Amino acid sequence: MATAATKSASAKRRKRRLQQFVWEGKDTRGKTVKGDHDAPNAEFVKATLRRQGIRPTRIRKKSKPLFTIKRPIKSKDITFATRQMATMIGAGIPVAQSIDSLARGHENPSMQELLTSVRQDVESGTSLSDALGRFPVHFDRLYTALVAAGEQSGTLDILLDKIAIYKEKMEAIKSKIRAALLYPSAVLTVAVVVVAILLLFVIPAFENLFQNFGSDLPTLTRWIVDLSHWFQANWWFFFMILIGSIVGSIFFYRRSEKAQFFFDRVVLKLPIFGVVIKKAIIARFSRTLSTMFGAGVPLVDALETVALATGNRVYHNGVMEVRSEVSTGRSLEVSMSDSKLFPAMVLQMVGSGEEAGELELMLMKVAEFFEREVDDAVAALASLIEPVMIVMLGLIVGTIVIAMYLPIFKLAAVF
Repeated sequence: MATAATKSASAKRRKRRLQQFVWEGKDTRGKTVKGDHDAPNAEFVKATLRRQGIRPTRIRKKSKPLFTIKRPIKSKDITFATRQMATMIGAGIPVAQSIDSLARGHENPSMQELLTSVRQDVESGTSLSDALGRFPVHFDRLYTALVAAGEQSGTLDILLDKIAIYKEKMEAIKSKIRAALLYPSAVLTVAVVVVAILLLFVIPAFENLFQNFGSDLPTLTRWIVDLSHWFQANWWFFFMILIGSIVGSIFFYRRSEKAQFFFDRVVLKLPIFGVVIKKAIIARFSRTLSTMFGAGVPLVDALETVALATGNRVYHNGVMEVRSEVSTGRSLEVSMSDSKLFPAMVLQMVGSGEEAGELELMLMKVAEFFEREVDDAVAALASLIEPVMIVMLGLIVGTIVIAMYLPIFKLAAVF
């Protein structure tokens, strides 16, 4: 054990000392060839080239640009690389060589560094699942578990293709939910800005005009003018409370499980939006469990990863309770029914799948059904939210405008 640990540590030290060299040389026919090579020093590169029948004429360290703009690694980058890797491995190309080709061909420097680190680990004898597990931000437990299953069963290319399909479906659901929430958020922000401008600049101008009327202002106008006075004196306090509430909510959500449970429960009970989010969670649950179960991952182990994939603390806790019950020998259908989180249709499909030994297929059908439900719900939301938000914005701005013109109408009636 100690010898193996020592060899592993020395391999990692050698890997960290690798540098990238650019070389030029002549092959056996006298033709000039070029390339680059990762090695601890230039002498190592020279010896390697000579073994390949190349007489090196120039070897130098690859220069790094002074300013490199690194884009963050996005989920679509991982998905695209996964699909490419599945294709290359399926074609018989070794894993390390496939990863190296992906790293060299990727335009994002951050992704290049990530893939290069994974490739170096694989070349030093580490399994692909363990090498990917060093980067949990980009390769979660679901990803590494499926890769490990593919390595053990010799179907790595098939499992990587399943991972790519899974990530594409999840990204599609996320983008639809974001699109549904983006429009009302944008309209609400515009409404706050418009009202702030009216209270700070427009209403004071009307107030100066009203002072020359010599009569009492209507009640609605008086309320709006008083609100303008308060906002002019405390606008900084208002925005500080608003921003502080948003930042504080995000902080407590990330640091406290109780806060996560509270916010996630509130989200599920939101009118209109809560139903869509619940359907998206069930679709994610079904597709994740189907993918893992189909890859040969034991149900109890799969449920722990599925709980993390739900993205909602209420469902996370519920799925973990389901896992505890399943581990004692209860059926998945009964355990899910006890959680009170899944509709009857899902329970019936899961029960049928367990009885017929087709749980993977039934869960995939549930996922596809709820993904279509999310698509339809988001399309309906888009057509419903737009007029509702426009009416709300019109009511807010219209009330202020009417309040400002009421004194003018009153004066016109007198004369």
